[in-house]
Amino acid sequence: MNASATPPPRRTRRASGRVTLDDVARLAGVSPITVSRALRRERSVDPALAERVQAAADQLGYVPDPAARALASQRSTQVLVLVPMLSNTLFVDLLEAVHRTLFPQGFQPLIGVTHYDTDEEALLLRTYLPHRPAGLLVTGFDRSEAARQLIARSGVPCVHLMETSDAPGVYCVGFSQADAGAAITQHLIDSGRRRIAFCAAQLDPRTLQRAEGYRRALREAGLYDPRLEMLSPEGSSIALGAHLFEETLRRVPEVDAIFFCNDDIAQGGLLAANRGGVSVPGRVAVAGFNDLAGSDQMVPPLTTVRTPRSEVGRAGAAMLLGLMHGTPPARSCVALDYQLVVRGST
Repeated sequence: MNASATPPPRRTRRASGRVTLDDVARLAGVSPITVSRALRRERSVDPALAERVQAAADQLGYVPDPAARALASQRSTQVLVLVPMLSNTLFVDLLEAVHRTLFPQGFQPLIGVTHYDTDEEALLLRTYLPHRPAGLLVTGFDRSEAARQLIARSGVPCVHLMETSDAPGVYCVGFSQADAGAAITQHLIDSGRRRIAFCAAQLDPRTLQRAEGYRRALREAGLYDPRLEMLSPEGSSIALGAHLFEETLRRVPEVDAIFFCNDDIAQGGLLAANRGGVSVPGRVAVAGFNDLAGSDQMVPPLTTVRTPRSEVGRAGAAMLLGLMHGTPPARSCVALDYQLVVRGST
């Protein structure tokens, strides 16, 4: 090699044209390592210097490469969050709380949707766990053995949401779906109802747990009749709720109350009652579950169970933060409270 040869000019950008850390360092007049520390908001960086670096990054439109950052630090900042669906306000509220808890701490939620399909959940885990996320939030405990093994063997800290368990080594934040189902059924019994139907859709594990609570309360009162259960595997919707309301009254004319497994089908039931001239709660009481948006605006306003989905998201994400930082929580299972909200429909 000719020692006097002029070295090739240093590239300031990657072949893709993407602005690099070196570009920001050159504009800010600091070293690349200082840029890295400043953008990570490390306390050792002088605030004025950090502000200069941030201004240079903004001017150039610099976006950090999370893959490169994870490789350099040997630590991912992504948290995989698996939920059944995004069309249900329940899980939107949960995800909002997760994001608000994790993002300020430097972690980015990566959302996977299982569509209540255990095989699809296992596929999502096979796809994302090889990227070594920092943590994992999953919904409930109903999953395939393959998915269970993937989680166990990954070594990734995991917190289960929306349900509770006292199994050793399991971290979870939720509430008793069965107890909540029993509580609203007991409210209907206490209000004088004796022919109480249960209308359900989707039939996911948490819906079936509410059904268990419904049966428990009615059996204890000597009122359980399996003919009063209307269970549909279809997705939950207002239209299905209207159909289930009409079908229940057609099959069991003497029914005097209906507990719908979710507020959206309960709202459909109330709309069907209004269209058909069925008095609520005079002829039949109607109750829902989850206290979704609009339930308090129905005619009459819907009695329901207010579930702590935002609190579940916050507490679950906080528990996972501790696990990711190597600090196990004092309690591995956090059981939150639900609230019976009595309105005009009962």
